Amino acid sequence: MDSDPRPGDDHPAHDLKARVRAVLERRNLTDNVSAEQAAASWEQDRFVARARALFYARMMFLTLGLLILAVPAWSGYFGFNGPISFLGYFAMLIYSVANLLVIDHPKAGRWVTYLSLCCDLLITVVLIARPQVGGGLQSPLLATQLLFTTLFAILFPKPLAILPPLLALPITTRLDLLLNRSVTAVELLTLLWYLGLNFIIVYVLVYLNEREATAHREVVSLQGDLKELAVVEERNRLAREIHDGLGASLSSMIIQAEYILNLAREDGLRTEIREMKATAEESIEELRRNLRMMRDDFELAQGLEDYVKTFRDRTGQAIRFERTGLTRKLPPDAQLALFRILQECLSNAAKHAEAKEVQVRLDFSAEGVHLVVRDNGKGFDPGRTPRGHYGLLNMRERAMKLGGSIVVDSAPGAGAQVAFSLPCLSA
Repeated sequence: MDSDPRPGDDHPAHDLKARVRAVLERRNLTDNVSAEQAAASWEQDRFVARARALFYARMMFLTLGLLILAVPAWSGYFGFNGPISFLGYFAMLIYSVANLLVIDHPKAGRWVTYLSLCCDLLITVVLIARPQVGGGLQSPLLATQLLFTTLFAILFPKPLAILPPLLALPITTRLDLLLNRSVTAVELLTLLWYLGLNFIIVYVLVYLNEREATAHREVVSLQGDLKELAVVEERNRLAREIHDGLGASLSSMIIQAEYILNLAREDGLRTEIREMKATAEESIEELRRNLRMMRDDFELAQGLEDYVKTFRDRTGQAIRFERTGLTRKLPPDAQLALFRILQECLSNAAKHAEAKEVQVRLDFSAEGVHLVVRDNGKGFDPGRTPRGHYGLLNMRERAMKLGGSIVVDSAPGAGAQVAFSLPCLSA
């Protein structure tokens, strides 16, 4: 007996979708994630990883601090012989754990990490300056200041954010003077040497961080461009297939209808053939219109005006089309939404409203594009849509998807007006 197939073998697309959704959920992103959101998520993940590394490094320092407190010779060297030293140690342990708990928060995690790192730096300055003999610029712990400069530059690569570790050196020098320690020429050279190393570390890390962030933004932008290019190529491929397949079939149907029409003698049969031919011609015109939209070769204003003219000739309704404002190129989804809503409104005016006159107005403004369709038909109650009629629902869904709005104003015996507005969009 054959073993049961794994779900991934029969549904690779489902598995891919599940993996994508898992990554999006882990990064707290939506399906329609933008390049800016993706870059921000990457920067947050990078910060969290580096901040966790800081926590583990801090645990190592806390271990060394515990050893200093436990060995009398070391604690005596730093003057840590009372309970206050243990209270300070446990305070450092508490804020380190608190930092770990909030590290994933987008804002609080960064602020708490920065403040806790400043506290670590302050404690280090105390350790460097506290010993009366061998302290200050002579302290063997002075090299720890370079580590803090590196940590600040890695976690917060901004000029002002890196200022605290850079100020540690002049503060240490000032404390030496306040404690009546003489600053020798060798100690002055040490100060200048450490300042030079600090500026080298800051420059290299900030430069490399900016290069890394710029490269990542370029990759994300390139991925978006490649995705859009793939969509365009697939759209063009489908357009070719539809044109060569369905378009050829409809053209053959029109030719056959014309041939049969010449052979038919009964008036009733000839009428039916003409209607079938007209339907096929309308279908092929709709097909061409959709293909132009797919190939981004569709002029919205002219397309709407042509459709109004065709609909007027076919139904005999008095339809007036008006266009105002400076025409702009819109994305294919926006053009399709405007066209479908116009189709639905004119179809309702002809089939249900029994309108004699219809007014269509297309307006381009700085805020966006607006389509208003008004008829003098028998009207209806917008709040009581008959079961099985989804025209209004489809229009509202199209508007919602594009961030637009649609207002249906009608009442029994008072005609109807549909106003569809889209925000300022560009192709």
